[in-house]
Amino acid sequence: MASAAKSGHRHCHLPRSAISGACARCAVLTALLVAGLAVAGCASSAGVSAPVYELQARGIAGLGQIITDGRGFTLYMYAPDHQGPSQCAGFCAQQWPPLVLPHGVDKPRAGPGVKAALLGTVRRSNGQLQETYNGWPLYLWIGDAAPGQATGQADDMGLWYALSVTGAVDRGTPRG
Repeated sequence: MASAAKSGHRHCHLPRSAISGACARCAVLTALLVAGLAVAGCASSAGVSAPVYELQARGIAGLGQIITDGRGFTLYMYAPDHQGPSQCAGFCAQQWPPLVLPHGVDKPRAGPGVKAALLGTVRRSNGQLQETYNGWPLYLWIGDAAPGQATGQADDMGLWYALSVTGAVDRGTPRG
């Protein structure tokens, strides 16, 4: 070691078998640590966020308690739908994406503050199931950049409105 110290180099003078054993133990411990973090990450996120298709109630100033998706984004109705099949397709559906159930899910989920009896679905022309509330097909608005916004309220000459948790069309004006 004295010669190594003089030359400025440091070397590990362990036998090869000790190094490979230490590396193997280190690899096993690292794998266990990574697996433990992965499991902890799954456990901490389980139940924290609702699926997007779960309808929830959210208070928005000027609108009261309205229906949102599982992320908290405002859901809108489109007046030409007349509580029936969706009339919004093509470019309209690009601007106002319909809230559809994921493949394999056939029923909407009522979250906190939502009346389960008002949930339903309509089949879109592409075969997807679009969620409804009190018969109104539900849509998101691409202009809402964050949960709790309602920038689509009364948009397009008064054809788009948020829905109250009662199922009524909310014609209020958001504040904030």
